[in-house]
Amino acid sequence: MASTSIRAALAADPGVGAGNVLHKLIEHGAPLDGPGIAFDTPVDGFPAWQGLTLGELYHRAAARAAWLHAAGIRRRDPVAIYVTTAADCFLNWMGLTWLGAIPALMNPNIPGEIAAEYIRKLRGVALLTDQAHLERLAGQDLGIPVHDVAETGTGDPATAPAPFRHHADDPIAITHSSGTTRMPTAVVHSHASLFHATRRIRLSGPRAQGTERILSALPAPHAAGIMTINHALSNRSDLLFLSRQDDGAAVLEAIERWKPTGVFGFAVTWAELARFDLDAHDMASVSLWFNTGDCAHEPHIRHLVNAGSRNVVTREGVRRVKGSHFVDGLGSTEMGHSAFHITHRPDTERYGRCVGVPHVFADVALLDTATGKEVPVGAVGHFGLKSPTLAPGYWNDHVNTYRNRLGGYYLTGDLMFRDEEGYYYHVDRAVDSVDLGGGNWLYTAMSEEQILRAIPAVRDCTVVAVTAPNGSVVADVLLSLHAGADPSRDHTEAVRGALSPAVAATLRKVVVFPDEDIVVGPTGKVRKFLMRQRHLAELANA
Repeated sequence: MASTSIRAALAADPGVGAGNVLHKLIEHGAPLDGPGIAFDTPVDGFPAWQGLTLGELYHRAAARAAWLHAAGIRRRDPVAIYVTTAADCFLNWMGLTWLGAIPALMNPNIPGEIAAEYIRKLRGVALLTDQAHLERLAGQDLGIPVHDVAETGTGDPATAPAPFRHHADDPIAITHSSGTTRMPTAVVHSHASLFHATRRIRLSGPRAQGTERILSALPAPHAAGIMTINHALSNRSDLLFLSRQDDGAAVLEAIERWKPTGVFGFAVTWAELARFDLDAHDMASVSLWFNTGDCAHEPHIRHLVNAGSRNVVTREGVRRVKGSHFVDGLGSTEMGHSAFHITHRPDTERYGRCVGVPHVFADVALLDTATGKEVPVGAVGHFGLKSPTLAPGYWNDHVNTYRNRLGGYYLTGDLMFRDEEGYYYHVDRAVDSVDLGGGNWLYTAMSEEQILRAIPAVRDCTVVAVTAPNGSVVADVLLSLHAGADPSRDHTEAVRGALSPAVAATLRKVVVFPDEDIVVGPTGKVRKFLMRQRHLAELANA
């Protein structure tokens, strides 16, 4: 059956969801020799970089379903997955959803002691892990069986039970927040919520340019990782899933080697690629960059859209031109899918942390949390969302599930404003913003955007603002420079000039900061909460 017919059949099938795309593809006649997934590491005798066909992918998932079923895993059993590679993450996720179990995907970068506490809070029935992570957990009493993922693929596919029939509300995964401000929070995703956007905007029209051959640098154990898998399978796209997203050199090497038409990632990936002169590398295959999570900074976007090439329609027909598209959005684990979208090209100018307009399925409000009412156009409010893509809540945590709701909206923790044309702009995370009094605020994310735009030598930057013991607000700006930039140059006045007068008045110091000294979370996001704690300690000891 043609891929367009398969896509139409999936879009029309109400039983398709995030937990059974693999099975539904085969049910609707997708060729078994069609695309499955390629990984950057060997698995089950398949070499790295060699794509598994749809049939081979089904066979490998069946082997894990059989092994896990023999190990006593049943429907509704929460099972933690704490592994290094994307292959181990997704193949075991598929094996567990086959059984109707609830895979709890864990970022491989979480330290062992935090991982152990997180696993205990899950109150699961088992842990699937590899040797590297087993060593991290040494000495920890988890109270559940621990299985080596090197064994799960050895099951006999022929003995796998019939695939579980998911209801729309059934949980098909637990992922976790990035942990940028606290212990990672376990987020539940349902069969329907994590597939709604794929059905509504990915399968309802022609396959978008740049999604024919996708390279994913997204974190595998993330809601975005699961959605990318289902997006690629449903659209019958080739997909290579990398196991790391924070290594720009590795991503660049994969682009040149695998020649994708589209690259999916988080903002940290684009900041890493900003280290490199892309004109010196073969980027011609890339026509699309797709960002989710934190919205991206303008200099990083411009760096990418000036690379690659894309098809354009002219009077003389379709021709290939230099330059690519960058689709930006704002998403989070809890949102399930970006609520906004905007497309940048080399000739676009709507930046300033503009995340675009809401998707058709997103009911968006910017709220005054004191009154519960919407703020007027141009005013900054708390982003509230109603959407079929929203996660049902937090696992084993009703307190936080309901604390983040207001007037029927889920509060994402982001601060935004909208303009007269209906475009939305992200200014900061609420926990990172500081009230300066007199109607003035310090928004760290917007300040970083302004600094990056103003100083070409700066590749990336972090603004850390704290309230000192005497009640005053001080801000430190930590700069990461492009290769070749003079690290001894004083950028203080340039930074001050990029900021509003009220924010500039808080400036304490501007320093070139080694990347290794920036505190980041498991997904590469800067942990400003911990950075603030560090600076408060410095102030107290000064």
